[in-house]
Amino acid sequence: MLVGGILGSSSKLVERIVITRVLDPGVYGEVALGLSVLALSTTLTVLGLNQGIARYMSRFDDERDVRGLWLTGLVLAVGVSLVFTTLLLLNGRTIVGLIYDTPDSQALLNLFILAIPFNVGFYMAVGAIRGFENTIYRTYSQDLFYNGFRFFLIVALLVAGVGVMAVGYAYLAAAMATVVVAHFFLNRLLPLRGGVNLYPRRLLTFSIPLVLAAMVSKVLGEVDTLMLGYFKTNVVVGLYDPAYQLASGLPVILSSFGFLYLPLTSRLDSEKSYDEINEIYKVTTKWLFIAGFPLYLLFVSFPYDTVSLVFGAEYIGGSDALWLLATGFFVSAAVGRAQDTLAAIGYTRIILAVNTVAAVLNIVLNAVLIPAFGLMGAATATAISFVALNVIAFAVLWYTHGITPFSKWSVRAYVLLPGILIPTMVFVSQYLTLTVVVFPVVVVACVVSTVVVAALTGCLQAEDTIPLELIEDKLPITIPFVRRYIPEGNDEGESELTAQLDDSE
Repeated sequence: MLVGGILGSSSKLVERIVITRVLDPGVYGEVALGLSVLALSTTLTVLGLNQGIARYMSRFDDERDVRGLWLTGLVLAVGVSLVFTTLLLLNGRTIVGLIYDTPDSQALLNLFILAIPFNVGFYMAVGAIRGFENTIYRTYSQDLFYNGFRFFLIVALLVAGVGVMAVGYAYLAAAMATVVVAHFFLNRLLPLRGGVNLYPRRLLTFSIPLVLAAMVSKVLGEVDTLMLGYFKTNVVVGLYDPAYQLASGLPVILSSFGFLYLPLTSRLDSEKSYDEINEIYKVTTKWLFIAGFPLYLLFVSFPYDTVSLVFGAEYIGGSDALWLLATGFFVSAAVGRAQDTLAAIGYTRIILAVNTVAAVLNIVLNAVLIPAFGLMGAATATAISFVALNVIAFAVLWYTHGITPFSKWSVRAYVLLPGILIPTMVFVSQYLTLTVVVFPVVVVACVVSTVVVAALTGCLQAEDTIPLELIEDKLPITIPFVRRYIPEGNDEGESELTAQLDDSE
């Protein structure tokens, strides 16, 4: 699941790099706006039913019930998506007038709109596959086939000279093909032909709260792009989106701990072992900070060179947004996986409320800041919203259970890593330009210097072997270099945490 998620995120970034290398910022801005419309519309019209199917399926043993659950979700979601798609197509000229510079963009937007019901269709199949707890078929259909086939089509069509329409055709064709592929894999788990028992009311009741949470979360990720299109030009959107795609690599790294952290925390909550949760929270949060710091250090120290090297010199105008967005995402990491912990404890309504507050704040700040400051206004609004989201979630967690990320070791990391390394690397950046040859050397230097400074300044503790062992056991890999800097210890707290880890295997 982790590997699939990383593949999906990395393929999306590589896809954007290819597109920006062929299209100028104004034309790429049209693509970014179309993708935002597609993402928001898919999230809305899927109605949370894909998650509802995945979670509800385990309650049934009879194939007719399971098949009926899948069919109920498919018919409801695709039906709603077809109605919504029709409305968008009929009002396409109005939408283009609101967020695009010229009416000529309607043809591209229509392709993204037409992809909505097909996206919904394969989401439902993937949801059913997840319901069988089959991560392999999910990875094959969504992360490998959908992303891989779409990328192949984009490259082939761009090389053929199709231009900006290549992206729209690729997304539509890939979604259509993935509907077939995903249902082919689902048919291996459950014969799709046969008797059915339909459960529309149960499924909707179970799923509607999920779509609310998903929509709120998606708004945080897409509204800045759409509001930039409304208030500014497509060129500004085209400069902003590459910076956002790079900065969003930080949340991907930070979320990678979720597949380890959430199940363990859920089990500890069932045992009311909140002291152990508190200790694990402290250790994992510190390692979230340390693991993400090299990338953050690179973005803050070399924003112009990084954007120019990755996307091309035409996109350097979005470089300031890169360091600002990265700062917002990274500061959020300092308070840890508060939302995951609240979810494990069962505070789902609070999570929805906190996300709603952050989404509303994001919209208001974008409306105020974008007209005056353009893409820097959008970056500021997004950064503040993400920080507010995670700080509020942490405040709830601390108030209700006394769980905090702060220990003497983590505070040292929060203060000393940026205090020592950021001024040093910013100074170096004044005399060093990143090239294809220099870039990997600087990346390695950021990683090594982070580990060395963390070790020499007393940021590491004996319990730090625990997250390393979790990662090594689950992937499985061996993490080099780091373990030699972790001090040995026979602390009683370490023994208790190690015992909890052994029990979770």
